[in-house]
Amino acid sequence: MNAATWAGIGAMLLWAFLGVLAKLGAGIPPLQMTAIGMAIGGGVGLALVAARGRLRALGPAGGTGWLAWAHGVGGLFGYHALYFAALALAPAVEANLLNYLWPLLVVLLSAPVLGLPLGGRRLAGVALGFAGCALLVGGGARFAPEALAGFLCAAAGALVWAGYSVTARRLAAVPTEAVAGFCLASAALAGVLHLGFEATVWPDSRQALALLLLGLGPVGAAFFLWDLGMKRGDPRLLGTLAYGIPVASTLLLLLAGFGAAGWPVAVAALLVSGGGFLAARAAR
Repeated sequence: MNAATWAGIGAMLLWAFLGVLAKLGAGIPPLQMTAIGMAIGGGVGLALVAARGRLRALGPAGGTGWLAWAHGVGGLFGYHALYFAALALAPAVEANLLNYLWPLLVVLLSAPVLGLPLGGRRLAGVALGFAGCALLVGGGARFAPEALAGFLCAAAGALVWAGYSVTARRLAAVPTEAVAGFCLASAALAGVLHLGFEATVWPDSRQALALLLLGLGPVGAAFFLWDLGMKRGDPRLLGTLAYGIPVASTLLLLLAGFGAAGWPVAVAALLVSGGGFLAARAAR
């Protein structure tokens, strides 16, 4: 694995905390949470880009044209707005796990979109990881009818993020510094929609801390690391190893008291770990 693939793995470690931080910020409307989190992440990123004298990378002269902006803003804003809506409308653990169908889609889309071969071991890793996610989602759980909208948002978010991640390699010439601009543009779009469709909630101390940590980590630094990983790393390996995120994220949610533990979690962890092991051997 090269340095870019390790950067992608770093992004996944940060995303393991996305669900629990979003639930700690519960009460903040989804679009408002998206706007504040991305404003923090984009602001810190822009400051670092400016400190390096790389502001030129955000414009056409630096390789960031309208297509890159549409791709970046559509992916970042679309996914997170749908994800936060899913957690607000449906049970946290189940919606979180359904959203993590995106690793399966990343691995599978790598073949038709990027022309990368999958191979038997990678497909076996995908199958094990998917079985683990399916077990966690369907291991005897019963869902209220009103949660359907949340589950649909989670599934739609998975599709959006997989498409964004795989097609990022087609825009490899776009500098990673441009992600700061994408975050700020996404924050502005989310803010406008929030003012039009949601009632503003002033964060309390717990919600404010959750928003700050979201902006610095899962909705900030993780974007830059993932951009490096998908453009210069191995998307098939990252997509398969990403099956570890739902296990880690689910355990964090359970430890924080946002769900009930059961035997499916332990079995799914073994399936996901086995899938990642097969994918790593295939990469070697």
